[in-house]
Amino acid sequence: MTDDDAVAAFRAALRHPTVAGSAYDAAVFSAFHETLRSSFSLLFAAAESVEVPGDALLLRVGGTTDADPLVLMAHQDVVPIEPSDTWTHPPFDAHDDGEFLWGRGTLDDKGSLVAICVAIERLLGRGVTPRRDVWLSFGADEEVMGHHAAAAVEALQARGVTPFVVLDEGGAVASEVFPGVTKPVAMIGVAEKGTADLRLVAHGDGGHASTPKRGGATAKLARAISALDANPAPARLTPTAVAMFDAVAEVAARPLSLVLGRIGSASGLFARVLTRLGPETAAIVRTTRAVTMLEGSKAQNVIATTATAGVNMRIGVGESLDEAVRAVERAVAPHAQVELIGGSGPTQVAPVDHPAFETLRRVTREVLADAHVAPYVMNQATDARHFHAVWPHVYRFTPFHMSKAQRESLHNVDERITRASWLEGVRWYERLVEEA
Repeated sequence: MTDDDAVAAFRAALRHPTVAGSAYDAAVFSAFHETLRSSFSLLFAAAESVEVPGDALLLRVGGTTDADPLVLMAHQDVVPIEPSDTWTHPPFDAHDDGEFLWGRGTLDDKGSLVAICVAIERLLGRGVTPRRDVWLSFGADEEVMGHHAAAAVEALQARGVTPFVVLDEGGAVASEVFPGVTKPVAMIGVAEKGTADLRLVAHGDGGHASTPKRGGATAKLARAISALDANPAPARLTPTAVAMFDAVAEVAARPLSLVLGRIGSASGLFARVLTRLGPETAAIVRTTRAVTMLEGSKAQNVIATTATAGVNMRIGVGESLDEAVRAVERAVAPHAQVELIGGSGPTQVAPVDHPAFETLRRVTREVLADAHVAPYVMNQATDARHFHAVWPHVYRFTPFHMSKAQRESLHNVDERITRASWLEGVRWYERLVEEA
């Protein structure tokens, strides 16, 4: 499969609007599967297909030994397009301008899914059989926090699979992340924050809006939200965050390199400093709470008896779901009550001193030679959390170069990837399968 053939297969996959949730269309996913089968005939001929629910795909490419297998993950579904959004190129046209490939899913997450398929197809085409079994787990409901990944875990457990490494989407080869660092940093996720949705509820007397009372439901809710904003979660640097800054210090310019290299010896002070440098650095060192949805009266001239606010939390490593919820309860009392809609705590932390991580580091150094590897904790939730609840060596890395503008296009308009970077990512997956 040539580079041009690979790009053509990628563009064909991007043209399918595989949106999960309320806009789900079974026919679209079926057509997407047919495109994959026609583009990657060697892969689908060689792979064993294991039945899993819905439109998920779970494939096994057999290896030459009984060594613990490699599990490569990606998801088929994409987030919907907002009708008011204006794209430079239509989101499902898969436009190729010679430098960038444009479209929904280029980065999240068909870029990885198709690159994995191309890598396996190329290896099989060269007559290469992997040393380890390679499992491909491609869910179709990641963007709606669905159940496909959990079902894949159950299927693998039923077969007695113990992976050498599980790799899902996550960190990228990121530039413009740290001031004073010009070298791209390959951010490999070793854990992810927990996530929870809460509802703040305040009650008060209702009535006609012409005769309002002080201290009603909406006023109580406003006080609760203000209290939550004024009392953020405590800041602290985890060992993973210290390891990340130690790694970045190796490629940072002076005097930043000296500062970052000493973070571990004064973690409390640096944690507080990071909270003042902006929301991205603050999220590294604390549980975050974002008020997202507000609701009160259904009519302009009616005083609400109940007012609610939605809160999305991303729970830092080292804090449990219960602890995070209790902290919110303390912050908003006595103005509002807290209801837990759903959520889970952070994952365990995958080791960086294990051959699995070292394999990822080595392949990255070989293929993405300009990048410097650093571990980190993901703020976002991925399907990998289901695997990490069972197995320890679960990592999150997308082997594509992404500028700040590209990262900002995730779940946004003008999502795009450079053709060169995507093909480089294909070679990264090839090398990983060969070396693992």
